[in-house]
Amino acid sequence: MGRSVRIGIVGCGYWGSKHARVVGGISEVGDVVLIDSNPRIRDHLSRTLGRPNVYPNLELALPHVDAVVVATPPSTHAGLAITAMREGKHVLVEKPLATSSVDASAMLAQARSAEVLLMVGHTFIYNPAVRELRRRVQADDLGQILYIHSSRLNLGLYQQDVDVLWDLAPHDISILNYLLDDAPSSVSGWGASLAFGDVNDLAQFRLEYKERQVVGFGHISWLDPRKTREVTVVGSKKMAVYDDLANERLRIYERGLGAVDEPPLPDRPFTYRYGDIIAPHIRGDEPLAVQDHHFVQRILDRKQPDTDGLAGFIVVMILEALEKSIRENRRIIIPRPLDQRWRSTVPEVLA
Repeated sequence: MGRSVRIGIVGCGYWGSKHARVVGGISEVGDVVLIDSNPRIRDHLSRTLGRPNVYPNLELALPHVDAVVVATPPSTHAGLAITAMREGKHVLVEKPLATSSVDASAMLAQARSAEVLLMVGHTFIYNPAVRELRRRVQADDLGQILYIHSSRLNLGLYQQDVDVLWDLAPHDISILNYLLDDAPSSVSGWGASLAFGDVNDLAQFRLEYKERQVVGFGHISWLDPRKTREVTVVGSKKMAVYDDLANERLRIYERGLGAVDEPPLPDRPFTYRYGDIIAPHIRGDEPLAVQDHHFVQRILDRKQPDTDGLAGFIVVMILEALEKSIRENRRIIIPRPLDQRWRSTVPEVLA
């Protein structure tokens, strides 16, 4: 394969067209192949991108690619990814990795068997602001993390084969796991179908990270007048707000709460600390471009990606648990797929 990778984009709709644009600008990509069953989409994008090779289905395209990006509806992810990996192709799958942990597990097994790379498109992990926030959390710059709250709201877009939980929560769950370098031990969720049929378009959830002694909260909605993409991290020393829609995407607040006495007494007042607000310089790199370039680099250097198949599997497992919690109105324990150092014990996918 040398130093050039041929990439096939499976599904050339909203996200697939973005991937096609991005990978076409990566110097290590030798050819971009478009794969979509809709001839109008194929023709339009082909003309837009300078008429690359186009195919109506994955099977016809596989001999002409080294790797594929799967950007089709979530229910088709597992089948397409496994088909590609059986033919020795590396795969990047848009979130969620699959719509069940059984399918996600089968994808991991196929990646190991074929000795190919399996990566999931948790795009926000490649956002420079999120990476800087993780650096500060891991360096204890904020002190002990007391809780994290994430909001992801908008008016739409309703999806055909998943509800708001499977559509939006993968972003928030992957960010929380990434910031804490951990996975939750239990989850609780609540959801409601307010506009159409029995599809939940509003949900709230709670993730308990036992090892870190941190609780994460999430609020997601397809029914909100304001588009919101915000994560608040409250620490014992400082607090931080990541707002993906703001000009200053990350702000560090030197604010906090302390007790007059140690240990705190119930009848004594607390002290409030108000300090500076710092907005660190954040690079303007496009997260999708960073992610797709990372995918190509990991193919070439045969190293584990930051959002590998295992990370995708864990998010799917959490989504299933939240779905069960919403349905049964109870807290659900998450089985640990690995030991407590889950990110440092990821098995090598590549031989």
